[in-house]
Amino acid sequence: MRSLMRPHAHIALRLPSASLKVLELVPNSTISIGKYGSFPSNLLLGRPYHLTFEIVDKEEGHAHSNLRIIPASELHGDVLAEASSTINDVLEGKTVIDGGDGVEYELVGENGEVLMRSNRDIIDDPSRQKLTMEEIELLKKEGAGGGKDIITLLMQSHTALDQKTAFSLAKYTLRKARKYVKRFTVLPVDVPLLTHYLLSEREAVRTMELRGETLALMGSWANIHYGGDSSTHSVDGLVEGVGVGRWLVVDETGGLVVAAMAERMGILYPADDDGETNDPLLCTSRAAPTESAREANSELASQDSQSSSQPTQYHRTLAMSATSNTLTLIHANAQPNLSLLKYFHYDTSVRDMDSSHPFHTHLKTLSWLQLLSPQEDTSYVEPEVVPNEVLQTWKSGKRGTYFKKRRRWERIKSVVDETRAGGFDGLIIASTMNPVTIFQHTIPLLRGAAQVVAYSPHIEPLTELADLYSIPRRTAFAVNPPASVPCEDFPLNPALLLAPTIHMAKAKPWQCLPGRTHPMMTGKGGAEGYIFHATRVLPAEGKVEARGKHKRRKVLKEQEKNGIVGSSNETLEGGDT
Repeated sequence: MRSLMRPHAHIALRLPSASLKVLELVPNSTISIGKYGSFPSNLLLGRPYHLTFEIVDKEEGHAHSNLRIIPASELHGDVLAEASSTINDVLEGKTVIDGGDGVEYELVGENGEVLMRSNRDIIDDPSRQKLTMEEIELLKKEGAGGGKDIITLLMQSHTALDQKTAFSLAKYTLRKARKYVKRFTVLPVDVPLLTHYLLSEREAVRTMELRGETLALMGSWANIHYGGDSSTHSVDGLVEGVGVGRWLVVDETGGLVVAAMAERMGILYPADDDGETNDPLLCTSRAAPTESAREANSELASQDSQSSSQPTQYHRTLAMSATSNTLTLIHANAQPNLSLLKYFHYDTSVRDMDSSHPFHTHLKTLSWLQLLSPQEDTSYVEPEVVPNEVLQTWKSGKRGTYFKKRRRWERIKSVVDETRAGGFDGLIIASTMNPVTIFQHTIPLLRGAAQVVAYSPHIEPLTELADLYSIPRRTAFAVNPPASVPCEDFPLNPALLLAPTIHMAKAKPWQCLPGRTHPMMTGKGGAEGYIFHATRVLPAEGKVEARGKHKRRKVLKEQEKNGIVGSSNETLEGGDT
């Protein structure tokens, strides 16, 4: 992940109201964050993430507002002051009495001074605030120091501020700060933040109400990890074999599951982090070129002068050409829905995508039609081969179109043949389709010990899967195997998956305060989300028999003591187990 804000990168602004605003950082544009104000986007370019900015009022002669970085001492000043006061109270011998039962008490000292007050007798009356709305709006138009002056005047004009407890005063101050302070924090868009943003700020139904903890559990159970670069294993139907670290994905969440799995595999973000590289020829630093770079450029210049006069041809990396550490996505449409990958610098809607992104080679896509009946798909059929003599007579545009069609056919054929050969290390499903129909065609493509994970917002489809792979059904399948699978009694082969289990993970936020510990009342509801997990096994062919040498020394010694040696030894040596 890049540590600096780059042009056309997606960033997240955490506003004082604790809400998120995700946007694209377009150069030479204006970013508006509603009532808090607006500022030029160029003020953020090249700056690091996780900084808190304050919108400064417009100065005379300037068309836009400016930004000020809030230092940590000012940002956490209240916390530091409270901590220092607590330490001083402890050093001076002051103690805090806690009722322990959640009831607030009024603690009075020996001289009648109130040490702790209760707000049970306080009536929240709007007339106690002497500052009118007209005066507040006038202060907002004047700027009023980024909102801090408004909060100060509001607290000074409150007639019952001294009656508030420490907790209610902190809540009052925080509520006013969220309303008037013109601050925001810039955060990078990663998978956890994007998941939280889509769940709380957007339509969660489009991503099947997936939560961050659910995505993490799916990646853990599916054993998603970096799969390597060059190691391979043999698969029937392929002479050279296929690479390891290959996972099969059925994703109908717009690419959220693909992004979460790719982050674990190390292929979610571009390799050129912040434009830095060790290659002097690819150095994009603004500084002057180094001596090594000058020497490399001079060597290349001398080589070009000695070479032939033919122009150098540069070719893009072939798409979907990686053999290991790959994700193969099966979709039901003409094109896969991966719209959420634009937040990670990979936009499938752009015609000329950046070939430097790992998704260009490590993300493979094919449709269900290409997987089940490739001959019925026109893109799988080889285009007509044109001799070189005829190609020389064509114009460059027509010749380019011909080679483009050939490359597209080679790419589709390679992906389809590799997928149909199988040998995948795992299967991850997040789809509204019936999982039984998905398992019929995808489980045979997995190798032994591959992990299978299926997500559903509701538990009913997954309980049906668990029943189809249960022990009683597996026993009935072994005792009386059907003529073919699928059939009415066995829609799936129960001998292919082992230990089917259903999990549920939903982290509920709680408010943890003395005497006020309870779940957050503003939490978002929705589906719980359930995960089906099982392990792919290879059933043994033929009859299974137990063989081996069994130790019977203890039995023989007992028989010798009892005088029984002859007939029993013959029986044991006969091999009857």
